[in-house]
Amino acid sequence: MSSINQNQPEHNRDDLAGPQAVDKIRALVSKAQTCFFCSKVVVRGSTGARPMNVRKVDDNGSLWFLSADDSHLNHELARDPSVHLYFQASPHSGFLHLMGRARVTRNPAMIHELWEPLIKTWFTGGENDPRITVIEVIPTEGYYWDVKHGNMVAGIKMMIGAAIGETLDDSIEGAIRL
Repeated sequence: MSSINQNQPEHNRDDLAGPQAVDKIRALVSKAQTCFFCSKVVVRGSTGARPMNVRKVDDNGSLWFLSADDSHLNHELARDPSVHLYFQASPHSGFLHLMGRARVTRNPAMIHELWEPLIKTWFTGGENDPRITVIEVIPTEGYYWDVKHGNMVAGIKMMIGAAIGETLDDSIEGAIRL
C-alpha cells in the first residue's frame, strides 16, 4: 500500500446543511431532472412511485412539480403528505434521496412560471386546464452520493487504482439537512 493512502486517506464524506445543502440539491437535480416521486400512502391502482419531472428548485431547496388533481399522486398526498424522492443523474454518479412533505396548491402564478408548451401533452386545456395543480416538496433531510471531480476524473482514478492496486476513490457522500 502506498504512503499516500496510509497517511492521508481521501476525504469522502461531507454532510451538508443550509445553503450548501440547497446548492447540492440544485446541482444534482439539474443533472437528473426527473425523479421517482414516492408517496407514503398508496391508493388502489397505484404503486406509490412514479417518475416526475422537477420544474424548479427554489432558493429554500423546495422542489416544484405539476400534477393533475385527479391523479393517484394527488389522492395519496391528500391522505399523507410525506414523500421520498429518488434521483440518479448518471449511471455512476449524482445519486440523491430526499425526504420531505408535499403541499398541493392551484397557484396560477406558479403554474405560469412552471409551464412550458410540451406540458400540454398531459394538460390538453393548456396552462389554464382546471386539472393542473402545483406540488411543492419541502425537503427535511436526505442523502447524496456523487463524485468530487466529475465522471471523467473519477473514471481515470478508478483505472489507475485498479492498475496499481490502490483505492483511488473520487466519491463524496453525505447527509443533507435543511
